Amino acid sequence: MRGSQYIKVIDIGSFPGGIHPAQHKGESNTTPIATLPLPDRLWLPLSMHMGAAAEPNVQIGQHVLKGDLIAAAAGRVSANIHAPTSGTIGAIEAHAFAHDSGFSQPAIALDSDGLEQWRPQQAWSDWRSKGTEAVIERIRAGGVTGLGGAGFPTDVKYRNSQAQIHTLLINAAECEPYITADDRLMREQAEDILRGAQICQWLVGAKTILIGIEDNKPEAMAALKAAAEQLQLAIELAVVPTKYPSGGEKQLIQLVLGVEVPHAGLPSDLGIVCQNVGTLAQVYRTVVFDEPLIARVTTVTGAAVAQPGNYQVLIGTPIEELLQHAGVQMAKADRVIMGGPMMGFAVPDLQAPVVKATNCLLVPTKKELPPALPDNPCIRCGLCEQSCPVSLLPQQMLWAAKNRQLDAAQLHSLDACIECGACAYVCPSRIPLVQYFRYAKGEIRQENEATRNAERARIRFENRQNRLEREQAEKEAKRQLRAATAAKALAAKTGAEGQAGSETNELIAATLERVAAKKPLVGAPPASLSLEELAAAAQASQAKFASAAARLAEAEVNAPDMVNALQRATGKLEEKYLSTEAAYQTARAAADTQP
Repeated sequence: MRGSQYIKVIDIGSFPGGIHPAQHKGESNTTPIATLPLPDRLWLPLSMHMGAAAEPNVQIGQHVLKGDLIAAAAGRVSANIHAPTSGTIGAIEAHAFAHDSGFSQPAIALDSDGLEQWRPQQAWSDWRSKGTEAVIERIRAGGVTGLGGAGFPTDVKYRNSQAQIHTLLINAAECEPYITADDRLMREQAEDILRGAQICQWLVGAKTILIGIEDNKPEAMAALKAAAEQLQLAIELAVVPTKYPSGGEKQLIQLVLGVEVPHAGLPSDLGIVCQNVGTLAQVYRTVVFDEPLIARVTTVTGAAVAQPGNYQVLIGTPIEELLQHAGVQMAKADRVIMGGPMMGFAVPDLQAPVVKATNCLLVPTKKELPPALPDNPCIRCGLCEQSCPVSLLPQQMLWAAKNRQLDAAQLHSLDACIECGACAYVCPSRIPLVQYFRYAKGEIRQENEATRNAERARIRFENRQNRLEREQAEKEAKRQLRAATAAKALAAKTGAEGQAGSETNELIAATLERVAAKKPLVGAPPASLSLEELAAAAQASQAKFASAAARLAEAEVNAPDMVNALQRATGKLEEKYLSTEAAYQTARAAADTQP
């Protein structure tokens, strides 16, 4: 181990595979970071980070200040979006988006007023006194995401890493050719980076701050060492050889710590949190100065660029404006690539904006990066296997992907592929291996989503069936309760037993008295009916009356608004029943007295 009082230079290990493409760093890393002029209109996509898209909380025509929240994070894995300048919301609609699919995305248009007026800010000079939860929430409120290319919300990484973390690994490798944004940032803002590292170290409880940096960045290393001495901050420095993709998170961990992260695992499982230098500088500005993520450093380079360099760019700046400022000669340009030549993609529309993950815009000529030639059949040379940093078998995954044998592709750990492009770079047959792997991954995602949808549909169906059965059982229970209540009411009303029978006899006797007094009977049967017909009429009247009494009892429980009408109808049926019964009893008595 070598170093000074605060800096310890440690030995490193290695990772399998890797390649050594031409670096092309010197074209853009020799000049300081330049600031781009304020654009007239900014376009801010709602989905420029990993996770759920943000939801707008502004209206068209609304005036906002620089740093105002204009779209709120939706869900646990999402990120806030803020106004990069002051101005007026001009539109909320679909707009061109930098993605190889070419699809547009919902976005917010902000028309600048040229004033650059900030919202009120609350600086935290003593951020430790606020507590870890408040600091993490401030990072979330600031919309901070990883600036190394992935765009993962930073607060989520901190929340998931608050137990048994021993090492904060600062990823300063920047291994992809052409890209120098992190290099210039380390040279010019090394102290901000290390202050952000102090915050992160405190949040996750790490004992060690370890910086992994490629040996092609001596000026950046010197700046970091000087900043550590100035801050009296103990760091460990691991200088790794220039080899692609040493800046991959898992590859860098294997290089500098000698441990391998399982492809289905996370660095935090091994007690490690990994952060990009740009992310740490932003964490410092957000926590201490209350500055949300509204700008980033972007490399603009390539043989078609007259003024290659690094630019401080507001999020939402149209790519075309940035290229014009850098002096891009579109007549010489073959295409515009977002990212580097290994993992980047061609931008389909230059009206698409710079987003939080835009670390580089590469504008090569056709001679510099020739278009891909037609591929030839695989010759089984094994070079792709030798170059793979994850120790996969790309040729086997290729056969599975080409034949859509998705199960076989998964058996060969397709999901562990980091899509670095090393295999395609060395392939003598010029096979676009990464494109095949991306296709297979997409097909697997679609199949998995279809399976999940089918499972969700099955669960919904079963839940519906269970609900219907439960509702039917509840209805049957209520029906039985109503029937029992009606039966009790009928027994009490009609005198089915005990005292009720004597009350009925008294009513019949009263009716007979009215007959004797020659009072008219309501609904009385004709006198010409035989005894048998009178008995049948009395029985039918009794049944109708009993049915009406049951309906009345049920209404008293479930339909109070029907009680009055049913009482009147039941009364009439009761009187008819008593009249018929009286006629039957009279006829029967007369028949009994005959010799």
